[in-house]
Amino acid sequence: MILRLRHIAGALSLVAGLSVLASIVWQVTDQVAAGRFQPTEYFAYFTIQTALINIVVLIVGGLLAFRTPIDPPLYSAIRASVFAYAVVTGVVYNLLLRGIPNDDGYVAPPWPNENLHVWIPIYIALDWLLNPTRARLQWRTMWLAVSFPLIWVGVTMVRGAITGWYPYPFLEPFGPSGVPGVVQYVVGIAVLIIALAALAVAVTRLHHRVARR
Repeated sequence: MILRLRHIAGALSLVAGLSVLASIVWQVTDQVAAGRFQPTEYFAYFTIQTALINIVVLIVGGLLAFRTPIDPPLYSAIRASVFAYAVVTGVVYNLLLRGIPNDDGYVAPPWPNENLHVWIPIYIALDWLLNPTRARLQWRTMWLAVSFPLIWVGVTMVRGAITGWYPYPFLEPFGPSGVPGVVQYVVGIAVLIIALAALAVAVTRLHHRVARR
């Protein structure tokens, strides 16, 4: 029964990974057609960078589901990080960024945007919480999860200081909240990622405890 459910979850993971790929291709194609595609800016967004990670992780996870009865520890740790990024992406977008128009008046196709910011985060969250076939993770996985976002923030702020362009309004040091506001947002999101990674670790430990009983 568990093996059959794992195969179903694997098939869903493959579909989800391909839908992320389709969303990015759609967005890029539409922006190219509109004459406003800027690859150095488009691929600088946290959502897009984590979406590229999602493509690989979801497709690899789908294939692993048909080859092994349980995910290996390294893959499970990476997928735990993906869980944290997906939830943060959904929360930050829907609370802070939804409805903000582009400066140049460009209107993006709605489905890819909703898929990347709503449906894929929901899927990744539910899959992690309900799928018991992950390796039992160590608590140090939390630091793996937060390392990439901190590196991304560092690179983004250095680039922004040089070019004057920031991918998200809450990272702009010359905005209404100034540098203190940026620090508050970065610290708050980092704490949220660590908390979500801790939840991800706890879920694997709970699943394994239930399995032993």
